[in-house]
Amino acid sequence: MRREAAHTRVLAAAAALCLTQTPGVAQTVSGQERAGSGQERAGSGQERAAAEFYKGRNVSVYVGFGPGGGYDLSARTLARYMGRHIPGEPNMLPRNMPGAGSLQLANYLYTIAPKDGSEFGIFGRTVPLDPLMGTKGANYDPRQFTWLGSTSNEVSTCVSWHTSPVKTFEDLRKFELSVGASGATSPSAAFPNILNGVLGTKLKVIYGYTGSAAILTALEAGELSGFCSWGWVPIKTQRPDWLRDKKINVLVQLALRKHPDHPEVPLAQEFASNDDERKVLDFVFAPQVFARPFAAPPKLSPERAATLRNAFSATVRDPAFVAEAGKLGLEPDLVTWEEMDRLVGAIYQAPPAVVARAREAMGGK
Repeated sequence: MRREAAHTRVLAAAAALCLTQTPGVAQTVSGQERAGSGQERAGSGQERAAAEFYKGRNVSVYVGFGPGGGYDLSARTLARYMGRHIPGEPNMLPRNMPGAGSLQLANYLYTIAPKDGSEFGIFGRTVPLDPLMGTKGANYDPRQFTWLGSTSNEVSTCVSWHTSPVKTFEDLRKFELSVGASGATSPSAAFPNILNGVLGTKLKVIYGYTGSAAILTALEAGELSGFCSWGWVPIKTQRPDWLRDKKINVLVQLALRKHPDHPEVPLAQEFASNDDERKVLDFVFAPQVFARPFAAPPKLSPERAATLRNAFSATVRDPAFVAEAGKLGLEPDLVTWEEMDRLVGAIYQAPPAVVARAREAMGGK
């Protein structure tokens, strides 16, 4: 049931970008799916070759943010189980590479990391948007990454600290709210900037934090008054008492659809004054569908790519992984590499007017 729901969300995201019927996307995905099926049928010979490569090897699982946040927890939980699903059962070693809202890791994987399947990682979900937004230093084409999939999809929120005069979304149009960000390209910056540019909010983005853990520490210390890319899942895993004890006000949800457990919190699109504004918000929030995106470098051999993709999917379906992730509050929900390819392709065929408006709203970086 959850698997079907994730697939439905991918189709809904593509539909929101008016691209579900785009022939180029459909043909590309069809070809990839046929290739993937052929790879899976390669059988024991491919497995033996993979086992020879991976046996006794360390595989680096990079995280584009500092320790303690949701991306970090997702990567470390995956790493504990994925090795057993790779022939040769290599050692999976999580490593943090924070910098520029995970842009540093994206560039590393694209240009420097070995293209042999020994390194992959997780970066911010808005990283695929950065080249379209003209982000300085986004030296990659996200359509060329070897996508492995996402361990979940997510609905993010904007929250304010309980002492702030901002209690509702409408208050964001009246009062300034300082929110932390890990870099100009991260969701913690992209989301408040798009709300400012499209909906007229007064979110003041403070840069320089290494990740959500550092932002939350600053929020509790009074250094910040809000956080505008905090998902419902991290809220429950990182600070469940804040929601229970009403230390935060949840102002708005940032996604294509509301979280089913929280229908009372409005969706950002509800505050759009016209259809053009809604399309821009849909465009920027489409990556919420692949909330925890894992990618390997481009140009992996088809066999090595298939090994990692099959292992990734098997891990996210592994009952032991699902049980631990559930205890940690991660709500695992597989988004496959084919689905990620489909949605990233749709994003890059979005109407130019929508892309231009989003770029303008986010400061024309």
